[in-house]
Amino acid sequence: MITILGAGGVIANEVVKLLSARKQPFRLVAPHARAVPAATETISADLSDKDQAIRAVAGSSIVHLLIGLKYDHEHWTEMRPRIMANTIEACKRSGAKLVFFDNVYMHGKVSGAMTEETPFNPCSKKGEVRAKIATSLINEWKDGALTAMIARAADFYGPETPNGLPNVLVFGPPAKNQKASWLANDSLPHSFTYTPDAARSLVTLAETESAWNQTWHVATTPNPPTGKDVHRHGRKRARRRSEIPRPEEADGSSHWMVPSVSR
Repeated sequence: MITILGAGGVIANEVVKLLSARKQPFRLVAPHARAVPAATETISADLSDKDQAIRAVAGSSIVHLLIGLKYDHEHWTEMRPRIMANTIEACKRSGAKLVFFDNVYMHGKVSGAMTEETPFNPCSKKGEVRAKIATSLINEWKDGALTAMIARAADFYGPETPNGLPNVLVFGPPAKNQKASWLANDSLPHSFTYTPDAARSLVTLAETESAWNQTWHVATTPNPPTGKDVHRHGRKRARRRSEIPRPEEADGSSHWMVPSVSR
């Protein structure tokens, strides 16, 4: 049984599509989980409660930890370490392998490209929390107590991703007759992860025996777009009255995603 912790989230929904197409059995877990036609089982559980986490994971072979939380550092400081600890304990008891979907906050300010070997140097309170929970999981697999992996992504963009940076600042406003904007220097490159590709990376990594007990950065382009590139593509799509651009629709100057799993 594959268990998805954080059902209903952007990445979880994409993973569900893949597992459904493969006809693989899976369980959905969320505080107020909603059943989907292909789901084998649906469980409502609060993973900040250890007993509920253990019940939610029981009988699993692989667990995807994909939980999103309120974007508040105090809430993160309290809840993320607790959820990680409970999930680790639940996976130990069930003998499940754990896939933790993470971001790159713990790396802090980096000169050059981020890789799996980039050291933790958080420069924010949320980054400190991310570094703490990632380290706790890494220590578990180094001690041989758990089989697990971490898969990290850049900022999201994609379909059904209303809170993704490009969606909020560039693709969404024209539909409301509002002006597009950008968060920082629009001349600088910024990596993005296309949400369906993130899900494919998770499923592929979980099926790859040699991928376990390692940290992975899900596939992104070696030539990320600048803010100006994103705005240019956004204007093209707005003129066509189309949906969010797919990676292959970017021009040669900025392929947004590479549809493969690579280190």
